[in-house]
Amino acid sequence: MRWLNRIGAVRPGLQTFASRWRGFCDYQLMIRLPRFLAPLLAGLGVTLAQLAMAVCLLAPEEPVTERYSALIQHDSYWFMNIIDRGYHTIVPPIDHKVMEISNVAFFPAYPAIAALLQRVFNIGTGTALLVTAQLAAWGFWTYFFLFCRRWKLPQVLRFCGALLILANPAAFFLVSAYSESLFLMALLGFIYWSTAKGPAAKALAAIHGMGMSAARIVGIVCAAFPVVRSVFRTGWRGLLKSLSWIRENRGAIGLTFVAASGAVPFFAYCQLRWGHWDLYMLTQAAGWGIVPDYLAVFRPESYRWPVPALNNPTEASQLSMTLGAVLLVLVAFCELIPAIRRRAGMPVRVGIYFCAAAIYYLSVSGVACVEMESMLRYTFGAYALIVLAFLNFLGQFRTPSVWVRALGIAAVGLISAAGLCVQGWYVWNFTRGNWVA
Repeated sequence: MRWLNRIGAVRPGLQTFASRWRGFCDYQLMIRLPRFLAPLLAGLGVTLAQLAMAVCLLAPEEPVTERYSALIQHDSYWFMNIIDRGYHTIVPPIDHKVMEISNVAFFPAYPAIAALLQRVFNIGTGTALLVTAQLAAWGFWTYFFLFCRRWKLPQVLRFCGALLILANPAAFFLVSAYSESLFLMALLGFIYWSTAKGPAAKALAAIHGMGMSAARIVGIVCAAFPVVRSVFRTGWRGLLKSLSWIRENRGAIGLTFVAASGAVPFFAYCQLRWGHWDLYMLTQAAGWGIVPDYLAVFRPESYRWPVPALNNPTEASQLSMTLGAVLLVLVAFCELIPAIRRRAGMPVRVGIYFCAAAIYYLSVSGVACVEMESMLRYTFGAYALIVLAFLNFLGQFRTPSVWVRALGIAAVGLISAAGLCVQGWYVWNFTRGNWVA
C-alpha cells in the first residue's frame, strides 16, 4: 500500500508539471504564431493587390465575374481542355496547334490540382484554374517573406525586393490561369525546406520538389539545388574523393532524385499509353516548332537591344532575354569582386543562382527558334530568384548612410513605377484576349 500512497503523493506534482508544460507550450505557440502569420498575411496582401490591379482597374468594364474570368486566356484554354477531356493525341503529333487533336504539350501538376479543386468544391474549370494559380501565388509570396524573415532582412529591403518583383511586367501571370505561380511556389518551397533542419523539413522539401518537376520540365534541373549547395558548402576538392563525397552528401543527392521524380509519372504515362515517353517534347516540336538550340545563349545575334514597341510582344520578349543575361552577369560580377564579396550564405545563393540560370538557359534554348517568343514570361521566374538571392547578399552589409538608402529607394521607386506602367499595358491587352507572352 505504501507505493500506492507514494503514487498519490507524486500525482499532484505530475499534474502541476503537466500544467506548467502546457502553459509553456501555449506561450511558445503564442510567440511563434505571429512570426508565422506575418509572412502569410504579407503574401496574401501582395496577392490581393495583384488581383485588385488586374481585375478592378484594368480588366474590361463588365460584371465582376466576367472581369475575373478575363484572366483566363491563351494557354489557359489548353489547361481547361486537359481537365475536361484528359490528355489525348495522335502519334505522331499533329504539326500545328489543335487542342482537340493533341494537347500533350503541358506538364500535369497544374491541371491535376485544378481538377481536384473543381471536383471537391464543384466549381467551373476556369474558376478552378484561377483559384489554383492564385493560391499558389499566395504561397510564392509567403515563401518570399519567409526567406526574408529567416535571413533577418531589414524591412526596407523586404519592401524593395517585393516591389521589384511585383513591378516586373510579367508578374501578373502569377494570378492568371497559368502554371507560373505553381512552379515558382513549389521551387521556393523546395529551396526553403531543403535548407532547413529536421526530417519534417526534408519531407516537405521532397513534396515541393516533386510538385516543381511535375509542373514544368525545367523543374527536373532545378531539383539539383541541394547538390549544388552541398558542392559549394564542402568545396570542389571534395569531389576528387567521389565515394566519400557521395557518402557525406547522400541526403542531398537523394533529395535531388526524389524531387526530380515528379516528372516520372507523366513520362511513364506517355510511354504506356502511346509508346513514347518523350511525347511532350515531340508535341512541342510538332505543334509549336520548338527545336532546342543549346548554343543560342552563346551567339551574339541572339541578343537584341532596341527598345520594343508596346504593341510588339515578340520584341519585348527579345529585349527581356537580353536584360536577363545582363542581370545574371551583374550579380556574378558583384558576387565575385573581392572588395564586396560576402561568403556568408554563399552556398544557398549559388544554388538559387543555379536555378535562375537553368530557367533562363533552358528557356532561351527552347524558344530561340521562334524568335524568343514568350521569353518575357519565362524570364520572370529567373528574375524573381535573382532578386531573392541578391537580397540575401545585400542583407549582410552594414546599414548604409541615409543618403545611400534614399538614393536606393528612389532608384527602386523609379524602376518599379516604369515596370508597373508597362505591366498595366500588358494586363489591359491580356484581359482583352491579345497575345502578350
